[in-house]
Amino acid sequence: MAAFQESTAETVTIVAGLESTFADELGALTVPWQGAAAPDPQLLVVNEQLAASLRLDVAALRSVDGIGVLSGSTVPVGATPVAMAYAGHQFGGYAPILGDGRALLLGELVSSAGQRVDLHLKGSGRTPFSRGGDGYAVVGPMLREYLVSEAMNALGVPTTRALSVVATGRDVRRNGAEPGAVLARIASSHLRVGTFEFAAPAGRGLAAAHRLRDRPALPGADRTSVNGYTQSLSEVPRGGRRGAGVTGGEVDAHRFRARVMNTDNTTISGETIDYGPCAFLDAFDPAAVFSSIDHGGRYAFGNQPAVLKWNLVRLAETLLPLIDSAPDNAISAASAILETFDERYEGHYAAGLAAKIGLAQPFVDRALVDDLLTLLAEHGADWTGSFRALADELRGNSAPLDQLVPREHIAPWLQRWQGALTENGQGAAETASAMDRVNPLYIPRNHRLDAALRAATDGDLAPFEKLLEVVTHPFDRRDEWADYTEAAPRSFSETFQTFCGT
Repeated sequence: MAAFQESTAETVTIVAGLESTFADELGALTVPWQGAAAPDPQLLVVNEQLAASLRLDVAALRSVDGIGVLSGSTVPVGATPVAMAYAGHQFGGYAPILGDGRALLLGELVSSAGQRVDLHLKGSGRTPFSRGGDGYAVVGPMLREYLVSEAMNALGVPTTRALSVVATGRDVRRNGAEPGAVLARIASSHLRVGTFEFAAPAGRGLAAAHRLRDRPALPGADRTSVNGYTQSLSEVPRGGRRGAGVTGGEVDAHRFRARVMNTDNTTISGETIDYGPCAFLDAFDPAAVFSSIDHGGRYAFGNQPAVLKWNLVRLAETLLPLIDSAPDNAISAASAILETFDERYEGHYAAGLAAKIGLAQPFVDRALVDDLLTLLAEHGADWTGSFRALADELRGNSAPLDQLVPREHIAPWLQRWQGALTENGQGAAETASAMDRVNPLYIPRNHRLDAALRAATDGDLAPFEKLLEVVTHPFDRRDEWADYTEAAPRSFSETFQTFCGT
């Protein structure tokens, strides 16, 4: 296992402005470490637009030294890479020590917009938290995270971002020998519910939790207020566009099937993170499970709101001693906040679905939405295609919808929907245009992404690059991209599973 050492190479210009405030302020929650040397690092993809927003020199990132930094082989001068400690509930069972088993926090950058973000490497080698794993990642899963996170960003959903993927030149044993890779990830913060779970035990002291509360990613609290912790807890499920409850509603409205939602995969910022076993729904099915390790369906799509609330209860438990020294008072205060989750989540989810069917706020006929979901589920209709087909219906083109749901079954619902639009004073043309602005045409279809990743693993990046271009322009119809709107063949969907790549 590599010992920590500062690189002798002059690489400071590669990541100018890199800071290490988390490592400096919360050393008890980190272990200084260095990534494993990459035998033959090759840059597969770099996010030039994101790099520019972080005031990074793209040419420098593409240089030998830059690729060394992005692979974890080279430590920028002045940086203190660390493996972050955290605990977590995994499938409901508590694991007191998890941590970055194959990742390192290189430090923090300040974007051109003034936002402080983490620069994090995934797949950079073993750490003290590896728990017997090799610490490596492989090309397929790292490119999956790159593409899906960028697709989510294009959809407007709060998410971590991908800066680059570097192939290491190392063969890694997974399903046979696969090419190794390192992902460079950008996040508002890597604080997780599991970070607070790790810091909570008295043996580690409440001071660490106090310091965590002051991190920028913990939303909304008045740091001078005696009840600042209740404010913080309240803002996590609220949080503007960044709170976990809001993000959950937005993600669910797009029918993204997030990875297993353990507490170590639930960020305080509300950004979606760790796109290992993840997928988008084709046919609408609330019971859909894609993860190969979710045998009991705990994280089936329809269960995700309840799981998110469960995770927030675990967060609240870590904050109880900080909310009030009297346990009963602390529990009452936290419970009062958590009881608002369902209403908040439902509000964001309902608003998202109303927008998808073109109904402007305020809109309260939830039965109209629920009945549509029932129709889509009963007929196995493609989720993404259905909403674009409804917009086409308003334009007088019935063919796309007729291919998804028999006319005799959906006609009564269409009459109710068009009545609601008329009652709202909404014209057909303007409503269809509004729907097109919120309903994507192009998402990372599972069969398309699977094929692109297989090709990339074999050395052909062209399908990946094309798919990346398509899904980062999700709303703009292009005739040459018509094939990318097609749902996966049923034979593919019935057997499709995702893996985290560890």
